[in-house]
Amino acid sequence: MLIDWFTVGAQLLNFLILVWLLKRFLYKPIIEAIDIRERRIAAELADAAAKKIAADKERDEFRSKSKALDEQRGALLAKAADEAAAERERLIAQARSEAAVLRANQESALRHDQMKLNCDIARLAQGEVFAIARKAMADLADAGLEERMGEVFTRRLREMDAKAKESLAAALATGSEPAILRSTFEMPPKERSTIQNALNEAFAADVKIRFETGPGALCGIELTANGQKLAWSVAEYLAALEQKVDALVAAEVSPAPAA
Repeated sequence: MLIDWFTVGAQLLNFLILVWLLKRFLYKPIIEAIDIRERRIAAELADAAAKKIAADKERDEFRSKSKALDEQRGALLAKAADEAAAERERLIAQARSEAAVLRANQESALRHDQMKLNCDIARLAQGEVFAIARKAMADLADAGLEERMGEVFTRRLREMDAKAKESLAAALATGSEPAILRSTFEMPPKERSTIQNALNEAFAADVKIRFETGPGALCGIELTANGQKLAWSVAEYLAALEQKVDALVAAEVSPAPAA
């Protein structure tokens, strides 16, 4: 079999041209496309790895923050529970204190009302007792009793202290009008003479007296001269006793000093 070397050479040349054309226009763009794609894939992988690292970091940060928030929430809840318990205790203590103050005020008001009631009862009883005493003395007072009052009056005249006696003597000496001696009933001449002599003896002078009667002196005698007065009556004893009873009642109802 004869070989046509021209044909062989032409085919070989055509093959080489085809190879060069393939390499120039097909293989090289494919290789470059493959390289570009590999670089893009590598970049995407790197970016994915970076994103994964960032995501892991964010996840760790989130977990850390979540843990911190849980701890903070627990602390806040515990603090809130403690504050609520403390506020509850404070409110309970305040309520107890206010209740104690209210109870003390109520007890004080009750004591005050009771003392006031006792005071009113005591004063009412006191007034009734003295009213009865005065009425009884007024009913018992008669002319005979008034006569005996002159003896008591003259004795009081003699027992006057120096200062009071001096004041009454000056009033008797300087008065332009006679001194007035007032009794409940008309005094007999004998008693008038006794009192006149006692006055003259006490003041060493002739004392001018005008005798009068009036209801003002309850079982007693009253001498007045130029603004000065010397008196004795059962009413004085009743008044003194009434003052003592008033003082006792006032002391009984007075509130005790705070401890």
